[in-house]
Amino acid sequence: NTSSLLCSGSRSSKTFKPKKNIPEGSHQYELLKHAEATLGSGNLRMAVMLPEGEDLNEWVAVNTVDFFNQINMLYGTITDFCTEESCPVMSAGPKYEYHWADGTNIKKPIKCSAPKYIDYLMTWVQDQLDDETLFPSKIGVPFPKNFMSVAKTILKRLFRVYAHIYHQHFDPVIQLQEEAHLNTSFKHFIFFVQEFNLIDRRELAPLQELIEKLTSKDR
Repeated sequence: NTSSLLCSGSRSSKTFKPKKNIPEGSHQYELLKHAEATLGSGNLRMAVMLPEGEDLNEWVAVNTVDFFNQINMLYGTITDFCTEESCPVMSAGPKYEYHWADGTNIKKPIKCSAPKYIDYLMTWVQDQLDDETLFPSKIGVPFPKNFMSVAKTILKRLFRVYAHIYHQHFDPVIQLQEEAHLNTSFKHFIFFVQEFNLIDRRELAPLQELIEKLTSKDR
């Protein structure tokens, strides 16, 4: 039975989730290039602003895909430290614990280990990103009316992966010399969600002090 074999195989031996690619030559690809160019200037506040004449939905879509890829990569480097044993619950410090529900397959929130939770979460996000009716990749195909609420849920959940890494796995991040990379990625994420008011302040509470520290230099 191959399926049981696949499940028992060690998670960290496979790359975590495939990267979601934005098709080259598309308008979204141009937007991504624009985002990368402004990021290169080092001014993150400027980098997250909606480029003149652009569609907000499309800008949020491109950046959401980009954050998914970044978090995917960052979490992928520490999967060996995030195990059923080390993280039997999905938490962000002692005060915050997350239970998984996606509203379709799992309606009632379930308590599960951090690696399992993050696996559910990233698979769920990937399914949303791959859904052409939600994230249209073709020019001229309109975004659905509920696009912003979907994007907000995705970003709210991706934040939890950052929160878990910072609270539970910061030591390996330092050992791997990834601290600057993680901080820059998270700061970019926070500036983005602040710019368009995409995550409720209450949801950001587990990393409030860090957020204040990272953003105060750039007022």
